[in-house]
Formats: sequence, structure tokens, C-alpha cells
Amino acid sequence: MSTEWDRVLAPRSVALIGATGRADNPMARPLRWLTERGFAGRVHPVNPKYAELGGVPCVASLAEVDGGVDLALALVPAERAAAAVTEAGAAGAAAVVVFASGFAEVGDAGRALQDELVAAARAAGTRVLGPNCQGLYDARSRLFATFTGAGERPLTGSSGIAYVGQSGAIGGSVLDVAAERGLDLSAWVSTGNEADVSLTEIGRHLVADPEITVLTVYAESLPDPDDYAALAGEARAHGTALVVLRSGRSAPGRRAAVSHTGAMLGDDTAFRLVSRRYGVVLVDDVEELLAAATMLRGRHGPAGRSVGLVTSSGGAGILAADRASDAGLAVPELTAETQEKLARLVPEFGAVANPVDVTAQLFNEGGGAFGEVCGIVRADASVDAVLVLLTMLVGETAMALARDLAATVAEQGPDAPPVAVVWMAGEDGTAPARALLREAGIPVFSSIALAVRVLDAVAAPDGAAPDVLEPAAPVPGDGWALLDALGVRRPLSSLAPDPADAVDELGGVAVLKAEGLEHKTEARAVRLGVTTADAAAVHAELAALPGATGVLVQEQVPAGVELLVAVDGGRDGWPPVLTVGHGGTATEVHRDVVHALAPVTPETARTLLGALRCWPLLAGHRGAPGVDLDAAVDAIVRLSRACAVPGLGELEVNPLVLLPARSTSDAASLALDARIATSSDPRHAEGAIAVDILRTET
Repeated sequence: MSTEWDRVLAPRSVALIGATGRADNPMARPLRWLTERGFAGRVHPVNPKYAELGGVPCVASLAEVDGGVDLALALVPAERAAAAVTEAGAAGAAAVVVFASGFAEVGDAGRALQDELVAAARAAGTRVLGPNCQGLYDARSRLFATFTGAGERPLTGSSGIAYVGQSGAIGGSVLDVAAERGLDLSAWVSTGNEADVSLTEIGRHLVADPEITVLTVYAESLPDPDDYAALAGEARAHGTALVVLRSGRSAPGRRAAVSHTGAMLGDDTAFRLVSRRYGVVLVDDVEELLAAATMLRGRHGPAGRSVGLVTSSGGAGILAADRASDAGLAVPELTAETQEKLARLVPEFGAVANPVDVTAQLFNEGGGAFGEVCGIVRADASVDAVLVLLTMLVGETAMALARDLAATVAEQGPDAPPVAVVWMAGEDGTAPARALLREAGIPVFSSIALAVRVLDAVAAPDGAAPDVLEPAAPVPGDGWALLDALGVRRPLSSLAPDPADAVDELGGVAVLKAEGLEHKTEARAVRLGVTTADAAAVHAELAALPGATGVLVQEQVPAGVELLVAVDGGRDGWPPVLTVGHGGTATEVHRDVVHALAPVTPETARTLLGALRCWPLLAGHRGAPGVDLDAAVDAIVRLSRACAVPGLGELEVNPLVLLPARSTSDAASLALDARIATSSDPRHAEGAIAVDILRTET
């Protein structure tokens, strides 16, 4: 990245505008830390009230500093921040850290102040980090450009893990807890309101740093999806693990995010799909963020989703197996060769299939074989990660097994499956052993549930290569015209003025439905099995329904499995999303929905169908014939290409009826109803909130 960022993270000189002499003021911390903790650059406190501060000469203005400055810290109230930025820009500062709050996060008046701040930065030719942030820390340059209380710790930056996030308080917690666990962060940045510098911009600089192996991110707002995709793509290209904690995904969370940072969140479904595409690890709280970073530090994540469980307690093994199964992680039976090796070490009344229960007796006899047991399980071809479950093993026994396990992990090398430990015993009896394991890069949990959640996150499959497919560009029109342009089959239809003639043309029995109504079933706007004799009366009844814009006469098709297939044109700058689910009138009841970025290839379409809970109905259930899957895949692929329609809000087909492969119908998939909305249409509702990568609950 730009050498300008080197001037920010490793500056030759730092100015502190508004430096204070009050030792009890948090804003006094940056000066004290810069002068006492190894920062090699020049430090210039700026305040006309003092001749010196902390043993360093103090100047009245930056104009008195010879040679200019690389980085400025604005330790002033919000109303004086723009003037400080102007002063710093005149002194040649690459960036100014604005700590003060009272900007866009507080409303219109604050937003005006923030606009003034950005304008001052543009005019002065400098960048702004913040406002409403807690600054930054870089271990290698010993730059403490922050006031967070976590900076009081003796930070060394030995972990190779970096952090960038929008909340100062959350960031301070990450820095503090990481240091307490022996994971001193190598770099730490709080971006606050992001009036200028965004977390994605500085994140792209950090993932390119060869000394950073993991970048952790806390995000409340991702204002530019393209920037996020660039960050994720560059992290993957550099081999840097990217772990993201994103808040504000629920409606209450979005309200809180607005009041906290003055920014509105986008569509979480597209965010998760983009993250999955690039192999980003998504977590749900700070504990998971740090645990995932520990597991990924200096090594790869699990190659798949199979877990080997090694336990000192049969009960703990059962609990872990249950939790793993609930999370969709496999607990495979180990190979016969592996079990034979284990049987030589594990007592007869133990277990060697998986979970592997070594029993307490192994430790009563000295426990020296414990590391060997874990190594054997780790070497089994069916195992992608090893979870070690320990109960009341404390004191010297704890230290011995920790040394044994750490030695085994180191001996097998970083290419072997990762290992994590759950220690269900008090900290007072296990603290030194836990510290030894963490120093060896082995994460230690106190909760089986937390350990399984983290394994689930890091074991997500690497992002698949984007579907390489040129979307079609059909001519926009109503839903039926769009289906025709996409080549999606639909029943024969007629809007003939004489309904009896229309029904007669379709074989004497047809379906009549009122057009212009979104929920036709509730309005009794669909009539099946209408004969030529009844056509006129039914037509008149449907045409009289409130909101009806016409009556469609449609070919009646055989019953089949009904799907919902919808595609949008992209929202808030995110890529278009395809939704496939169990359709029909009970779609909201089934809540059986999966997603992918649109358009999709046939391979992706087939994967989506297989991920549905209604898959047995598609494949054939209890003797019923399965549907024509090739026809279903073809229809989904064609519908996904609607994302290219200019101004498309959403195209929804519900139901798409799938008929058996042996069907005598001319088409084995038929779109029975369709709705199209433009991006400006108020009916283009918010997308579903995802609860994991592909499956979502609507």
C-alpha cells in the first residue's frame, strides 16, 4: 500500500495538539506512553499554556516545529477539531487522529461538524482517523497514539494478530483481553465514525503486511461493499486470515448502530455471501473473535468439518459430540488403523472410536501418553480438527499434560489439523497450563459450546471461486414478459376478452386468477378446474375483486413440488442475491430458504437444491417419484440471470412447479405466478436476515 500509511503507523514525528498537563486526564496517556515506552520518533506537545510537558518542550503551535510532523493527535473538543486538522495539514501531517465525540453520532448538528472536519482535511491535504475513535497502536514502532485504558498493559505485539474496528470501547476490550491471554496485538486501530479513513482502507494495508497473519475486524457499518470485497480478496491473496465480527444485523441492532456511529447497515445476506466467497471467518462475539484468531494464527484453519474428540471424561465427550452434531460438524469414526494404535495406549474401559476417552487412569499412571494419543487422532485422515476436553486435571498434572500436548503439536507441524482445548476446571488450578498452551498457539476454552461455535466458524469451507457466468440482459417488462425473455417455461395463458373461448382453447378446463393482487390465495383470487360453462361467471367474480387489474386464464398443470425462486438486482451496493426455497402458499410456514450470489452456474443451483430441508420431496420421498432436477436447475439458472435487468428490484416466482422426470408434460418446470418490482418500488422489501452462510430464516 501507500507509504503514507507507513508514516501513520511508524511515524518519525508525532504532534499532540491540545496536550494536557493533567495527569488524571485520559488524554494525558498518549504523551506519557510515547515518551516512556520506546517510541523512537520525535514527540511534540502543542499547547500555548505550557513550556514543557512530561519533560518534553511544548510549543504554542505546530508552525514552531522544525521539519514538520508525520502524525498529529487532536486532543481537543469537537468544535476545535477542524482547526486542528488545518494546522496539522499545514505542518505536512499524513493523518490526524480526532478523538473527540459529538459528531455524526449525535444528530444533525454533529453531522454538520463532521462535514466541516472532512472539508478541512481535504483543503489541508491530510487524512482524518475518526472522529469519535480511540486512535491506534503499533507494537513494532511502539506508537501509542491512543488513550484506551488497555494501553496500560505491557504490550509487546508478539502475536502477529492485528485489529481494526469502528467501536473504541469494543476495540479496547479486544486489546485488553488479547493481552491478558498472551495475544499481544501487533497493530490495533479504532476508526470511530469513519468520516474519512475507513476500516476497509486501513485493513487492506494491514493484510498486506507480511508480519500480520490474522486481521480481526469489528464492524457496525460497511458503507462500501466494493471496498469490503477488495479487503476480503486481498486478505485471501496475501494468505492473511480475516476474522470479522459484525453487529447491527437485527432490527434493534441497526437502531443502535445508527445512534452509535451515524451509519445505516446494509443487507446482511449479501454480506455473508460475499464473506463466504472469499473465505472470511464470521463470528458472533469478542470471545469468538479472539479464539478464532488464536486458532488461525500462524497456521491454516481446518480443511473440512470433521472433528476428532479426545477427552478425559466420557460425559464431556458425549456433550461435545452432541454440540458438534448440532452445529453441522461431523464426528467420524476413526479408521481401524488409528483405533488399533490408540488401543495400545488407552485403558480397556476407555473408548477409541471417536470420541476417544482416555479416562482418568491415563493421568493417574503419569499421563505421558496423552500427547501421543492426541497426535494419533490428529494424524487420522478423517479428522480436520482436534478438540481436547479436559475436566478436573489441575496443578502439576495440568502442567505436564500441557507440556506434552504442546510438544506433540509442535512436532507434527503447522500443516497438521488445528488443535483446541476445552478445560472444565477452575482458572486457579490451571492458569499456568492454559498460558503454556496459548503460548504454543493452542486456544483454550472454558465452554464446550463456545469451542464448537469457533470450530464451526473457522471450519467453514474456503470461499468458492465466483461463478463465472455472463448474465443475460432481458428487456424489462411485466413478470410474464421477463420470464419469456429469460426462457423460463410457464403455463399457456390468455387474456382473451371472452373467458369461455379462452378456457375452451386450453382444453375446456383451466385456472382463472385475478391479476394485480400480491396475495391471491388470501383474496380467493385463484380458481382451479374452471370449465368452459363456468368461465364467464368466475371471470366476472374475479374481475370485481378490489385491486384486480385483469383476469388471467391459464392452463391447469399437474400437481408437483412447489419452489420459490427470487432474485434481486442488488441492494445498497451489494451484489444481487438469488433465493431458493420451499414455495407455495405456506412459504412463510416452511421458512426453508437458501441463498447465493446471482447469477449462478448449474453446479451452484444444484447445491442450493440439496441444501433445502425439502430436498427429500425433490429427490423422491416414500415411493413418490422425484422431480426432474435438470429442469429445476435450468429454471433456477435462467431466473438468476434476471439480476442483469436494469433497475430490477426483485423478480419473485412462487410457485415454480417441478414435475416428475417421467412426466408427460411438455415442461417439467413451470412458473405459475410471478411478481416483478423495480428498485424504486416500495414493495421491494428488506432482504431476509441470514443466520448462517447459505441457509437463512425469513
